[in-house]
Amino acid sequence: MPVFRNLAAGRSIARRAASVALAAAALVTGGMVGAPGAQAATGGYVALGDSYSAGVGSGSYISSSGSCYRSTLAYPYLWQQAHAPSSFSFVACSGATTSTVLSSQISALNSSTAEVSITVGGNDVAFASTMQTCVLSGTSDCLSAVSAAENVANTQLAAKLDAVYSAIRSHAPNAHVVVLDYPHLYQVPGSCLLGISDTSRSAIDGAADVLDSVISREAARYGFSFGDVRSVFAGHEICSGGSQWLHSTTLPTYESYHPTAAGQSGGYLSVFTARA
Repeated sequence: MPVFRNLAAGRSIARRAASVALAAAALVTGGMVGAPGAQAATGGYVALGDSYSAGVGSGSYISSSGSCYRSTLAYPYLWQQAHAPSSFSFVACSGATTSTVLSSQISALNSSTAEVSITVGGNDVAFASTMQTCVLSGTSDCLSAVSAAENVANTQLAAKLDAVYSAIRSHAPNAHVVVLDYPHLYQVPGSCLLGISDTSRSAIDGAADVLDSVISREAARYGFSFGDVRSVFAGHEICSGGSQWLHSTTLPTYESYHPTAAGQSGGYLSVFTARA
């Protein structure tokens, strides 16, 4: 949508101009005020999304977040510590779909929100049940489940993301928005001697590509920044050896197939920081 691109570009220019002006003022008055060692950011930051945004898999969960499993080692929490935004709303939640983002997270946004991050869509295409099928059943069942997930991504996800992105723009008209995607789960061929077949692993990685392409395309329609984490995670997938940034099947089971603390800091945080 050209109108959204033009509006986003204008806001981006205005936001950067405001940042330059504030930085100059800070230098005159003796420096920016913020957390020790932090690079201060203007405006509020809101972190939306699902378990990949909440930090499931990285541990150090915030007790008050309950079953959302928000982590102090998740990239949104780490970024706000380093940049000291004027406010921080961490509402990402494990299990979130596009519908639950609309019903329970969008309200955190307002006209003073300056920065937004989001990863969502995996649960809309039944990521968890697809992985369960692939792990517990054979290759044939896995390929069928992956194909079904890809079909949902190709036929239904765009409209659902459009509703979310439109709501973000409506509720936070002045915000810079970064949409992050999902990494490949497996290195193929890799070092794993047991588990699902390489055929299944390749199919799962291919499904991530389908999902990510839909996310990228819809983010571009709104002029949002797109953060592709796949290249950063390359060499750190499951079956990559000693430097994995993703859990395989593990306990607690809800951490399975999610980034570790290293995946949040080395993967997601680095990509988000480069685009924030």
